Amino acid sequence: MRCPHCGSLDDKVIDSRSLANGESIRRRRECLSCGLRFTSYERIEEKPLMVVKRDGRREPFERTKLERGVIRALEKRPVSQLSIENLVNEIEDESALKGKAADEIPSVELGEMVLRHLYALDKVAYVRFASVYRKFETMDEFISEIERLERSSAGSEGGP
Repeated sequence: MRCPHCGSLDDKVIDSRSLANGESIRRRRECLSCGLRFTSYERIEEKPLMVVKRDGRREPFERTKLERGVIRALEKRPVSQLSIENLVNEIEDESALKGKAADEIPSVELGEMVLRHLYALDKVAYVRFASVYRKFETMDEFISEIERLERSSAGSEGGP
């Protein structure tokens, strides 16, 4: 560690303490050249989860963006804020697990996760989200999705 006073690279650690539930370490150091005591902090550098968009662009995963889309789909539906929070937490955890190996997840996979969770929570919100996510352009696309929903409900299938 370079001394902030004289620039020397020779120092010794006097004291180390774990901070923030073990997520960082505070070290007191003493420069062996000039005797200045200073503090350094050490923490693990985590790579952010990246979302690979359909056109190949990559952008950092944003929980707020996910939450906004879910809230918009569930707008004016009889679903509690706690249920929404739990749903977003589950999707965030699932996407972190699936994207762990490469630190990235395709947006298509993320969208399908949202659809699966919304299907289990609220069918109207599912159709709303699907209409935007799958880019419905005609009334027929809405009708066929609703008919598919009715068929799967009658057959007691597990989801979309």
